[in-house]
Amino acid sequence: MYDYIVAGAGLFGAVFAHEARRCGKKVLVVEKRPHIAGNTYTEEVEGVQVHKYGAHIFHTNNARVWNYVGQFSEFNRYTNSPVANYRGEIYSLPFNMYTFNRMWGVATPDEAMKKISEQRGAFKGTPTNLEEQAVSLVGRDIYEKLIKGYTEKQWGRSCRELPPDIIKRLPFRLTYDNNYFNSLYQGIPVNGYTEMVSRMLDGVEVKLNTDFLEDKLSLMSMAGKVIFTGPIDGYFGCRLGALEYRTVSFETEIMDTENYQGNAVVNYTDSETPWTRIIEHKWFTFGRSASGEDIKKTVISREYSSEWRPGAEPYYPIINEKNVKLYEAYSRLAEKENGVIFGGRLGEYRYYDMDAVIESALKLSEKELGKI
Repeated sequence: MYDYIVAGAGLFGAVFAHEARRCGKKVLVVEKRPHIAGNTYTEEVEGVQVHKYGAHIFHTNNARVWNYVGQFSEFNRYTNSPVANYRGEIYSLPFNMYTFNRMWGVATPDEAMKKISEQRGAFKGTPTNLEEQAVSLVGRDIYEKLIKGYTEKQWGRSCRELPPDIIKRLPFRLTYDNNYFNSLYQGIPVNGYTEMVSRMLDGVEVKLNTDFLEDKLSLMSMAGKVIFTGPIDGYFGCRLGALEYRTVSFETEIMDTENYQGNAVVNYTDSETPWTRIIEHKWFTFGRSASGEDIKKTVISREYSSEWRPGAEPYYPIINEKNVKLYEAYSRLAEKENGVIFGGRLGEYRYYDMDAVIESALKLSEKELGKI
């Protein structure tokens, strides 16, 4: 008999399992995939730590969370500075003075602000969709070149059909600053996320290739409580209907060259290019292996966004009125489910940054296990 069975070996499940074991609880983690670490899973290929499910750059302003993950891994000083490729034109992200100089030839903040004000002033009224919201914030030029094509590929819908809230706080800077995140702490585990999560799960019993939902009754009979981090609608057999997601697929290629694109992340913001971005994984570790040697080859991943279908991995919840109401209905069912706690991005149907996942798992641990 286990005190807790944790369904899912991603960050939420691993943090809770670590804290429960540390408090003397008997824990079993079951994971349907053949590996731990969920979407943060990294795998070494040609000396490169490849982010198998897309780029994961850890960033936070929460000192407690930063110190917590530091127990399990040393982090490098990687700073996220993506660039945008629009039909061969290269722009800095997030929108900053480098972007505005490339777009309009302006060189000072006053010149940039004047241009932005002219363009966004062309829109009158309250924005009712993403296109109107973007134009009202940064103007028509930036919207057409750097937002429209990328966003429509990402969500599979016209910007005029998407709610304005998606980019309600679209940032731009009147400084020459390419640091994408306004976070005090930022970096990537030097030996990859898989090793970090493995250390979290040290001493915890883990069963891979085990789908909790396929053996739900038997597993639940073995535990005092269940921490479920899978899709909340899937737990209930989608009896009220299926929640909607976007999913992401990858084409990963080993290339016999030292440098393919010169940056870890390049977004393709035109509508013609089928992928949303290309990740060149070696630059997450500055082109060097864990042992500090220069890596002679490179590994790239082209990323494609599409509508989620059964069998695919759900990535981004589609937050609209229909899905919010459906999640609320499932949440009411979850409250009545004795001995089961739902957590994580799928269990709570929300897009979580990694630090928020860890913070949420720590708060649950405190509630369940006492002060930690």
